[in-house]
Amino acid sequence: MNRYLDKFISYLEIEKNYSPHTILNYRIDLEDFLQFIGQTPVEKVDYLFLRRFLARLRAKHYRPRTLTRKLSSLRSFFKFLHREGFICENPAVLLMSPKLDKMLPKFLSEDEMAKLIEAPSLEKISGKRDRAILETLYSTGMRVSELVGLNINNVDLIGNITKVSGKGKKERLIPIGDKALDAIRNYLKDRKQKSNTLFLNKNGTRLSDRSVRNIVNKHIMTVGMTANVSPHVVRHSFATHLLNRGADLRSVQELLGHVNLSTTQIYTHVTTDRLKAVYNKAHPRA
Repeated sequence: MNRYLDKFISYLEIEKNYSPHTILNYRIDLEDFLQFIGQTPVEKVDYLFLRRFLARLRAKHYRPRTLTRKLSSLRSFFKFLHREGFICENPAVLLMSPKLDKMLPKFLSEDEMAKLIEAPSLEKISGKRDRAILETLYSTGMRVSELVGLNINNVDLIGNITKVSGKGKKERLIPIGDKALDAIRNYLKDRKQKSNTLFLNKNGTRLSDRSVRNIVNKHIMTVGMTANVSPHVVRHSFATHLLNRGADLRSVQELLGHVNLSTTQIYTHVTTDRLKAVYNKAHPRA
């Protein structure tokens, strides 16, 4: 069974071009399944067998989203096995995922976003770096993983464009605003370490995702915000503010690097709520 898993992981890496983080989650989910089936040959696994595994997962009280992810891994695995001819029938076809409530994204107001960006003190190089990080996140809406992967030559300081490597190692170009570029120039001008990496830690090496999260948390506390704000909330704020100011959904999809428009459409729920509030306040017979 392990050889099937290795073939599947190779398929995700080479053909699907999935990120290391996604592949790791697939491996963890499927190793849990392999442990459950023990010495049972994969050809003997049927729908009822998978239902027993699902019952075992439910007994562990996983959150619905975690359960959905594990079932998705299982479906992808058996679809691969069936397509490659390792099994005659796909027993996972009828597996149903739990229904998920739509979670509206958290976001900051424009004033809150401005306070957060201006929180770092510019007296130290670390403050200049943090300001540049916050400006870049808000200016581009890029993911944290995309931010920490930036090199200096990925940012066109004249053309106001930055190139990022997104999910599935797909590259895209994103406009970047003058304020973010000014913050980056200010940081690089005073930085002593010589490196092509854009954002460095105190040891002169590339920042990690966790480090950026800690930076955001630090400055959230500085401005006295109690909301649970992550770097991804900055991305949500970027999208919401664009839509509130009239940007079309298709353009925002391109900026965020979403494959499907439906992923971007969750932000329309936020803006619709805002439109209702404006309507109720302004219309004489609302």
